[in-house]
Amino acid sequence: MKNFSKYQIATAIAILFHTIGLVGILVFKSPAFLQTTPLNLLLMTGLLWYTQQQRNKWFLLFFLLCVVTGIAVEIIGTSTGALFGNYRYGTVLGPAVYDVPLIIGANWFIVIYCCGVCIHTLLSKAARKLSDETGEKLKRIGLISVMVDGATLAVLFDWLIEPVAVKLGYWQWLGNGDIPIFNYICWFVISFLLLFLYYYLPFKKENKFAVNLLLIQAMFFLLLRTFL
Repeated sequence: MKNFSKYQIATAIAILFHTIGLVGILVFKSPAFLQTTPLNLLLMTGLLWYTQQQRNKWFLLFFLLCVVTGIAVEIIGTSTGALFGNYRYGTVLGPAVYDVPLIIGANWFIVIYCCGVCIHTLLSKAARKLSDETGEKLKRIGLISVMVDGATLAVLFDWLIEPVAVKLGYWQWLGNGDIPIFNYICWFVISFLLLFLYYYLPFKKENKFAVNLLLIQAMFFLLLRTFL
């Protein structure tokens, strides 16, 4: 019997659960599937931990900073409108503190970590290819490249999920319901700062499952955005 790698196992689990959720939402249109969203996010977080090559104290620190920062900025955002714009969360995402679902912290970790890994992987491959072609020594991936490109990818991901999240009742934009440009500006700035920590904290930056998970989630929300 073939021995599957932990990346393959994690990817298969992620595909299975996202497929079940997609079918449940689009075909059966059952609210029960929406109520499992927090469990799905917890599972994906666990799979990222499972596939992380070096689970040292620095990776734990990065995880905690993403979670705490994510919850904190959302509390500021929903309470004051000073970040992201005027919005509020629904009840779909589970238990909340100051009207912000606790699971949103895990979601911030997933997005920032996966975007960081994707950009780091892409730039590393490009640098190695350039090194092979020129014969020059492989250079270290630049901080600004990771931060800018990673934050841009995070903003694009948020842009993809925003209409779907509103339709599913994850959150709601107040006023005329339009998604403000200010939301994406805040997403970029906060992601930019968190990716600074991702770059400098000494833990392994390679994780094939993180790349796969971002692609799986992007396809999941793209299909929902198209057919919902």
